[in-house]
Amino acid sequence: MLRYNDPFVSLPWVVLIVGLFEEWSMLGFIFSVGFLSLGIAGYFAYEVLRKDKGSPAMQAIANAIRIGSEAFLKRQYKTISVLSLLVAACLFLIYAVKDGPAIGFLTAASFLFGAASSGVAGLIGMWVSIRANLRTASAATRSYSEALITSFRGGAVPGLTIVALSMMGLALLYALFLYGLGHKNEEIPYLLVGYGLGASFVALFAQLGGGIYTKAADVGADLVGKLEANIPEDDPRNPAVIADLVGDNVGDCAGRGADLFESTAAENIGAMILGASLYPHFGVGGLLLPLLVQALGLLASIVGIFSVKVKHEQEAPMTALNRGYLVTSVLAALFLYFPIMQVLHNIWFYFSGLIGICASFLMVAITIYYTESKYRPVRTIAINSQTGAATNIIAGFAMALECTALPVLVISISLVSAYQCGMQSGIPNGGIFGTAMATMGMLSICGYVLAMDTFGPITDNAGGIVEMSHGDAKTRSITDKLDTAGNTTKALTKGYAIGSAALASFLLFSAYLEEMTKYSGGVRAVIDMAKVTVFVGALLGAMLPFLFSAFAIRAVSEAAIDIVNEVRRQFKNIPGLMQGTGKPDYAACVDIATRAALKKMVLPGLLVLGMTVGVGLILRAEATAAYLMVGTISGILLALFMNTGGGAWDNAKKYIEGGALGGKGGDAHRAAVVGDTLGDPLKDTAGPSLHVLIKLIGTISLVLAPIFM
Repeated sequence: MLRYNDPFVSLPWVVLIVGLFEEWSMLGFIFSVGFLSLGIAGYFAYEVLRKDKGSPAMQAIANAIRIGSEAFLKRQYKTISVLSLLVAACLFLIYAVKDGPAIGFLTAASFLFGAASSGVAGLIGMWVSIRANLRTASAATRSYSEALITSFRGGAVPGLTIVALSMMGLALLYALFLYGLGHKNEEIPYLLVGYGLGASFVALFAQLGGGIYTKAADVGADLVGKLEANIPEDDPRNPAVIADLVGDNVGDCAGRGADLFESTAAENIGAMILGASLYPHFGVGGLLLPLLVQALGLLASIVGIFSVKVKHEQEAPMTALNRGYLVTSVLAALFLYFPIMQVLHNIWFYFSGLIGICASFLMVAITIYYTESKYRPVRTIAINSQTGAATNIIAGFAMALECTALPVLVISISLVSAYQCGMQSGIPNGGIFGTAMATMGMLSICGYVLAMDTFGPITDNAGGIVEMSHGDAKTRSITDKLDTAGNTTKALTKGYAIGSAALASFLLFSAYLEEMTKYSGGVRAVIDMAKVTVFVGALLGAMLPFLFSAFAIRAVSEAAIDIVNEVRRQFKNIPGLMQGTGKPDYAACVDIATRAALKKMVLPGLLVLGMTVGVGLILRAEATAAYLMVGTISGILLALFMNTGGGAWDNAKKYIEGGALGGKGGDAHRAAVVGDTLGDPLKDTAGPSLHVLIKLIGTISLVLAPIFM
């Protein structure tokens, strides 16, 4: 029987055998890896779900979390479905008038397919997490090692599934357009933009709605529980605690699953459009290369996931997770060589891909530096908490501003370096394709990164289940250790996400220029910033992320006020609640958070769609290009500020709760809770939603480029 390390089944041999230069072989290889990834994900799901469910008390709490999560997602998806159908109808009418009913139908159908796929991705992410949390809590009663493996492999299920579905969805549409409808190879990438728009559209509402829910519940629970009632986090006496735990699933799992599904789809489509512009040089290989790289990255992620094990009980969780991340990155770098040399026959594009992988490493390292408690930024915020909430906020705000610098340098150097490598290839427009390969390199490890991201809310929920079921001190110490690591993985995956979003946005901007060139009869698009309309488009693009964030953060504030009032009412009116003899009404807070999130997610989402369409129709295509470029820059900087700054505030609080500077209940801790409350809607609502926003405006512009011209 052949084993995974036998040379005859190692990846380079497989790549050579299937003959990547042939179209049918490429698609066959992509689908084979996709089904393999789904099979491995199914194995992980079986392995996790067959584990012990723990005590009846644990199961009761986990069941409440599951019911609340599923109820929210069901109501949210109904709202998103109605909005998606309206957008699909508009797309059909626009394209039917311009290019005929057939193209209108294809574009609308692609949009709905992308929207449905993104929705399924979010559902998978949450379905697994609300079941793995209970198994992780139960495993923690037995051993630290078992709890780590259970939670991480639970996170690996959506990690592999979401990336595989995104890749296979694009491959399926490509095959349908080519073999079923007879379109030319070089035309197909332009027909796929509807799929990317559908994925982005659903991802924005999923991330935004989930973010509003989770932070409204979290802020409401903390403000009354920690500051007023002086009870611990996840205390069963707090009526908002179940809503808080539900929020981890609907925001960090369902929302992030849809987000990263959209990321892979949008970035692959952008790269395929650039490949279409170089079709005379690379042929069909240039079109399908992004999907090949994605497939090989999935294989690297699978090996990396299997490599995550605890060498001894004292080893930190992040050590094991970082080891898997390193294995995945090294394998992805090695695997990248073969398809590029088989398809492009140029080593310079391989160097571009390596630059993308290195950029992802640096973005993660920078995020860790600014959000882990053993480094200067977090400790500075914690020290400033000793003199009150005001100095905590001032120090955190300054650190959030500072943390934009190094990531921008990394992104800038990566883009310039990848562009120069592409130029060295000697191929016309090779520089732009070099940046596409850098994006593909960064995206190749997405499966492993998403596994780390979902690991965070699973461990957070497991800690809450143990706390609420009155687990023993040893079990709580294990879940606390995993929860701390989970906070770090959630922060570093946001750093990775905004880095990939930055490269992807440049990719989408370049693809939009290609669309402009195509629809202007081959005349190369040039953006003249001296034109009044172009300058106004840029100004509107710069403003959009700020106004969008204002709506999102205000939504959290207004919903949190309702939850605070409800928690106060219950503490006042339910006899024996503070003494632990009365039972809180968890469902009331869950319902408040659900209604608020669904109601308040619509306006920010429609703002993005309406403003982008308005700029294109009124100011036209050239102004839209400026709107895209400057909106992307503004969104990247604001997302870095919010994500990393919010993470630093959060971990400054956790650093103090670990016993530093007086520990829990002291003046420094109370000040740090205020800072963390400010950072919560930044890092978990507005910041992650901006990742989607900057790609959504790109995909909207790609889809509507014909009418903007």
